[in-house]
Amino acid sequence: MKADFYETLGVQKGADEKELKSAFRKLAMQFHPDKNPGDKACEHRFKEINEAYECLKDPQKRAAYDRFGHAAFEQGGMGGGAGFAAGGFADIFEDIFGDMMGGGRRQRQSNGRERGADLRYNMEISLEEAYAGKTAQIRVPSSIICDECKGSGAKPGTQPVTCSMCSGSGRVRAAQGFFSIERTCPQCGGRGVTIKDPCPKCAGQGRVHEERQLSVNIPAGIEDGTRIRLAGEGEAGARGGPTGDLYIFLAIKPHEFFARDGADLYCTVPISMTTAALGGDFEVGSLDGAATKVKVPEGTQHGRQFRLKGKGMPVLRQPVVGDLYIQTVVETPQKLTKRQRELLEEFQEISSQENSPESAGFFSRMKGFFESLGEN
Repeated sequence: MKADFYETLGVQKGADEKELKSAFRKLAMQFHPDKNPGDKACEHRFKEINEAYECLKDPQKRAAYDRFGHAAFEQGGMGGGAGFAAGGFADIFEDIFGDMMGGGRRQRQSNGRERGADLRYNMEISLEEAYAGKTAQIRVPSSIICDECKGSGAKPGTQPVTCSMCSGSGRVRAAQGFFSIERTCPQCGGRGVTIKDPCPKCAGQGRVHEERQLSVNIPAGIEDGTRIRLAGEGEAGARGGPTGDLYIFLAIKPHEFFARDGADLYCTVPISMTTAALGGDFEVGSLDGAATKVKVPEGTQHGRQFRLKGKGMPVLRQPVVGDLYIQTVVETPQKLTKRQRELLEEFQEISSQENSPESAGFFSRMKGFFESLGEN
């Protein structure tokens, strides 16, 4: 005995169109054959769900079902779900989920025109180029509109003709018992037109492959991973369809001296032990081409950071510039001469805890820590 359509969808008899559609959407997603490959039970359940929804969404069929039950369709061939071939599944599923799937086939194949594909171009630039901005010339292999047929796909002097099978709609209807099921037109492939005399240059596609040179504006302050969209610079659409877009994906090469964090730059500068102890200065360059003198105070410690305001990266499309941070690394002398070693040993002998307060304090705390362990 066939299940009640309302029970199949899990709704009350008085459910409105919105409730029916919501219930069908949920069940169809759960039992769709693509999500349950090879599961005959799910396939059968999906057929029952489609059969129930097809009936109840139509006011006239629903009224007949409410009055006579399944008997209303016993002579119409609907029983058992036999009227839903693979094409029927696709059409019903597209009707319900079309918005979620990017507009469905009808939009893509309207009037035989198909939108061209979007293209991706990977570009690598230097940090200096990201700082100043640039205009880059790139060569992109792509499809362009055929200049011989002007994108129609038909031989010059001829025109595509309306498909005789679907009358230009790209869809055909086939009566199956009580239902009329709509499918893609097999003659024109859903385009709505046919080309009897294809263009010899593009073989009826309306486009040909060619490498194009494009100019790309890289704004100052661009960041690694930024995507630039060039509208209409992708592949030409088939048979006069709209052109796709070109997306430039930018990568910034690692720099020899600077590391970037947003609008700020970081640079590590080694200084001698004597400069750190006695004080001094050094010059550091920045991406604006200028050199800046950095003063090192007496007693500068390893890892001390100096900030150079406004010497970082510009912020994209804003009148703001980041900062440059200089981190000092105190370099220990190597390959000492005899005299140098003597001087350092003499310095060590006359040094006090005040000369190295951090190390003296550390070892004092460490000693106290181990003494406390011994007491326990």
